[in-house]
Amino acid sequence: MAPESLAATVAATSGVLFDFDGPVCDVFAGHPAPGVAREMAAILAQIDATTGGRALDTDDPMEVLRLAPRVGEDAVRRIEEALTAAEVSAVKDAGIPVTGAVDSLRAAHGSGRRVAIVSNNSAACVREFLALHGLDRFVHQVIGRSPNRPDLMKPSPFSLERAAKKLGVRASTCTLIGDSTTDIEAAARAGSMAIGFANRPGKEASLVAAGARTIVTSMVAVADALLMPPVAR
Repeated sequence: MAPESLAATVAATSGVLFDFDGPVCDVFAGHPAPGVAREMAAILAQIDATTGGRALDTDDPMEVLRLAPRVGEDAVRRIEEALTAAEVSAVKDAGIPVTGAVDSLRAAHGSGRRVAIVSNNSAACVREFLALHGLDRFVHQVIGRSPNRPDLMKPSPFSLERAAKKLGVRASTCTLIGDSTTDIEAAARAGSMAIGFANRPGKEASLVAAGARTIVTSMVAVADALLMPPVAR
């Protein structure tokens, strides 16, 4: 499907869903993700050396969490607890919100649309960051990952469907703004629209291939588009 205009996508949107790490916050800016991933892998290796060794091959803490179910429920709980603590600590040192994020959240809320953060990060870390920067007043719902259920993280549609239900809008009128293919795939599975945030060169093609309705390279563009009133549906 060829991308359509940002204005057309936003005009059809009544529920604005923001992914967190990327469109709003660079979560591990102060605590680089590879180091956090190694810490998680070390915990996993204490329980199962083979799976822990595989976890050392990734720089993504989320991927370590996805590996944990292979070891068992105790491993999942331990990695979940450690990752949540690491995320909460990291967002305190993550710096200011992504350029354009504050204006986007304010514009989405001010336009009368329903607003949620829908993240594979923990709800605790999202709420910590929003409160730290005074952004919680613009967000109606925070949907973080379901504790101890990495199988329900995006690209599963679970968090988007939950967000739509809590916001009181149809999933088909929700638009997720995300910077990864898993975000876009989750939106497609939920029957929602998606705006791909290509925050690094070379991401546009993969986001479009995953099903993004349109692509932006700055959250400032999202803020500008959100100032237009939603279409009643």
